Amino acid sequence: MHTFFGPLNENACAYFLFISMFFFVILVLTLFSELMWCIRNFKKISISNFTRGVLLLFNILIGYFINRLLYSMCTKAL
Repeated sequence: MHTFFGPLNENACAYFLFISMFFFVILVLTLFSELMWCIRNFKKISISNFTRGVLLLFNILIGYFINRLLYSMCTKAL
């Protein structure tokens, strides 16, 4: 029973580190992609397109922040 439900070791914290790295890379790529789209389509920018881009970046930023926070909590707890 302890094997399946007992506490994990410090190596389990690496999961949150890798996920936060993944979200950071996706955040940078998305930011670059949105900036390039805005530069190319400067005259076609509307509120809906701008809002879509901001919400997309915000969601990715929240994912990065949550996983970074969980990694910090995991390393401090163990």
